[in-house]
Amino acid sequence: MMPRKSISSFILRSIACSLLLLVVAGACAQRSPHRTSKEEQERLRMKQIDDSIPWFRGFQVKADLVGVIEKMASSYGQYEAGVRFNLKDKYFPVVELGYGKADESNVVSGTSYKTSAPYGKIGVDFNILKNKHDIYRFYVGLRYAYTNFKIDVDHAPLTDPVWGGQSPFSAHDVKAHYHWAELTAGIDAKIVGPLHLGWSARYKRRIAHDDGELGNVWYVPGFGKQGGSRITGTFDVMLEF
Repeated sequence: MMPRKSISSFILRSIACSLLLLVVAGACAQRSPHRTSKEEQERLRMKQIDDSIPWFRGFQVKADLVGVIEKMASSYGQYEAGVRFNLKDKYFPVVELGYGKADESNVVSGTSYKTSAPYGKIGVDFNILKNKHDIYRFYVGLRYAYTNFKIDVDHAPLTDPVWGGQSPFSAHDVKAHYHWAELTAGIDAKIVGPLHLGWSARYKRRIAHDDGELGNVWYVPGFGKQGGSRITGTFDVMLEF
């Protein structure tokens, strides 16, 4: 027979283990509902904030500095400004207008190219941050853009390979147009008062175009150098009202 002392010790150990298991199980059972409750409370709090915020939250007036610097440092660039409307800090319809200009002379080929014209864009940005009402915003967006422009091309006199002699070549007021789309991603942050600063990266993709009778225009106002696609960026100064 097992000694009475050993039986008592075995019973006590069993009771202690059972109590410990009950305590651990109770703690685990309470932890999950508690965590869920806190997450649910936070979700309800954010929903209450969203419900209390009106649809129209104001608008931003913004201007891009990259195009200005580009025009100062090279033979082409643009001046661009826009208005972005704030709907519930989530959706931001935007209109952007600009004026692009190029005046390029190639001393090697003896060719000069000039154009200047306005362009326009319309689209929408989406704030994808979890907290939509923070002073910081992270946008992804889409634009449709269009420009109708004229180009002037002058070339050094060409030598006739058969008869000799030289013939000047020039074409002025050649009509062309471009349609393109832009995928955007960027941020903006409140600095002080109504002042916001932000930047964006933009992937531009040509949709349809007409280069005019000469073909292969060198520069497109608002789009940049001619081609099927381009990657550009902006640095925006904004006032929010």
